[in-house]
Amino acid sequence: MECATKAMTSIFINGSSIDDFKMERGLRQGDPLSPFLFLLATKGLHVMMKATVEAGLFTSYKVVDFADVSLSRLQFADDTLFIGEKSWAHVRTLKAGLILF
Repeated sequence: MECATKAMTSIFINGSSIDDFKMERGLRQGDPLSPFLFLLATKGLHVMMKATVEAGLFTSYKVVDFADVSLSRLQFADDTLFIGEKSWAHVRTLKAGLILF
């Protein structure tokens, strides 16, 4: 949060710097720090979903042809798809997890 809320920048005009000013909108698209922060956030989601599956609160989708392969989520860019057996208990578990996330 320190990087996103306390960023300062300055501008050079004709070779001399004007006073620093505070960035008030946080990170912007194209900021080199954005992908790193996104990976940190999605790692937290990964750990949460792994613990939920291991605790038996969410049953992931088992791939039929491969005994050891199961899917609980797919992520690409800024999209996340949760995959599991159909049940209201799983929906409530996902909702609680996303609220905590």
